[in-house]
Amino acid sequence: MRKTLLIAAVILMLALCGAARAEGRLSIVCTDFPCYDFARQAAGKLADVSMLLKPGVEAHSYEPTPADIIQIGAADLFVYIGGESDAWADNILSGFDKNDAPLTLRMMDAVDDLIEEEDEGHGPEYDEHIWTSPVNAMKMVNAVAEALCKLDAENAQVYLDNSADYNVKIAEIDDEIRTIVDGGKRKTLVFADRFPFIYLVREYGLDYLAAFPSCTADTEPSAQIVMSLIEKVAKEGIPAVYTIELSTQAIAKTVAEETGAEVLTLQSMQTLSQADFDAGASWVSIMRQNVQALMKGLG
Repeated sequence: MRKTLLIAAVILMLALCGAARAEGRLSIVCTDFPCYDFARQAAGKLADVSMLLKPGVEAHSYEPTPADIIQIGAADLFVYIGGESDAWADNILSGFDKNDAPLTLRMMDAVDDLIEEEDEGHGPEYDEHIWTSPVNAMKMVNAVAEALCKLDAENAQVYLDNSADYNVKIAEIDDEIRTIVDGGKRKTLVFADRFPFIYLVREYGLDYLAAFPSCTADTEPSAQIVMSLIEKVAKEGIPAVYTIELSTQAIAKTVAEETGAEVLTLQSMQTLSQADFDAGASWVSIMRQNVQALMKGLG
């Protein structure tokens, strides 16, 4: 109730103050890093792009501040994923007057339906990390470009060219992964961590075994699950177990100690380290690191 009242108060303040969007350059506000990267690549130098989820912040526990809500209301374009982690965004957007609301791009609408079904051998699946598939990533870049064309028809060709250029690089990543999978000795990824890569493995026909489902809040797996990971790696001679960014790697280290497997990181990119962000990391640069990790695990 307190959060709802806060949101309502901020929206009322926007209406009363007549918050104006920046003139000249477009203002794009994005929730997380994938949205941010795709938006800045498509917009190029023609827009100011900002990201609400700061580097190192856990996406699933993020709550918007009053300043964040004002920033969204003052934007020309608001870009978000639209999964469970973004439920707060839907609440905020529903409170805006149509005349004051920014153009909104929900990335879930740009790709195939969200996976939420019973998957034999893995249990119910939920994964909102749609950008981990390069095929989806290209669709998301195109969706941003289309939104920008609506806002700024005069520069439409610039946005289309920018998105096409970036999608060439994403397509190269797609080709590299397909080559690795086609020539790989194995088709299974063992994840001693949460597993936010359903879209990736399904795109390339891979299987997986994981300590946790994608968006679980659990931090300790059962002893049975840990043993199943160890047995899988030992029995099949799997050379690597994976973790995600900013992980403690505790489970992976246990599996590695018992099997001799290497611990590797696949970055989901929902958040990233401050160092990577400051260094100018992009979806493409991080995925190139992921490609190398996949090569070691599947090759």
